[in-house]
Amino acid sequence: MDELVLIATADGVATITLNRPQVRNALNAALLEQLNDALRAAEADPVVRAIIITGAGDKAFAAGADIGELGALAGSVAGAAAARRGQAVTRTIEGLRVPVIAAVNGFALGGGCELAMAADIRIAGDNAKFGQPEVNLGLIPGYGGTQRLARIAGRGMALYLCLTGELIDAHEALRIGLVERVVPQAQLLDETRRIAATIAAKAPLAVSAAKRAIDEGIALPMTEALAVEALHFGSVVGTADFREGTRAFLEKRSAVFRGE
Repeated sequence: MDELVLIATADGVATITLNRPQVRNALNAALLEQLNDALRAAEADPVVRAIIITGAGDKAFAAGADIGELGALAGSVAGAAAARRGQAVTRTIEGLRVPVIAAVNGFALGGGCELAMAADIRIAGDNAKFGQPEVNLGLIPGYGGTQRLARIAGRGMALYLCLTGELIDAHEALRIGLVERVVPQAQLLDETRRIAATIAAKAPLAVSAAKRAIDEGIALPMTEALAVEALHFGSVVGTADFREGTRAFLEKRSAVFRGE
């Protein structure tokens, strides 16, 4: 089987690379399956504390779904099933215990943009382009784009991008909140690894609890959301890492977190 997804782990960070550079890392069914497997393997690895997803080469993170496969879909049942397969991968990204950072190099279009939006943090190279151009094919986003884009950038911007199919550059993506940082393309992976290493050095149970508290509470009324936060706060107070962190602070030394 071709290695459509590469995975390398170092210093607590797993880097997952979409590996179809000859077609700008277009997302076909085999790549999505391998990506899902790689994500699950990274989460199951006890040494992994953060995950980076990026694309091979410097032209594209992922330029969208494989048009050949899309064109072969016949009927609404097959179309809905294809959407659900893509959605399953983006839900996997969202649901991992460890944070996921998308290092967006070049084009992130259609399904590629949807993959990036499922990540917890998005860092863009200054050559990045984002868009949901499915309307140009007589389609709509199917891997969660209509829903995540509205939640990230607002209803109006989601409608604008999905209805016009226009692309935006990295700096416009930063302005609308679609990405958290823009860095020179040549520095993209180094800066993303620095961020991932910073997170990997923190208490992993606290990192996971913070991620869950935000994800679970974001759509709730404030009273309910604060109750969720209190539960997750309480869950980490009983950990060895909490005791180590507070002791290290008082002793003016670096904490050694073990995820316990």
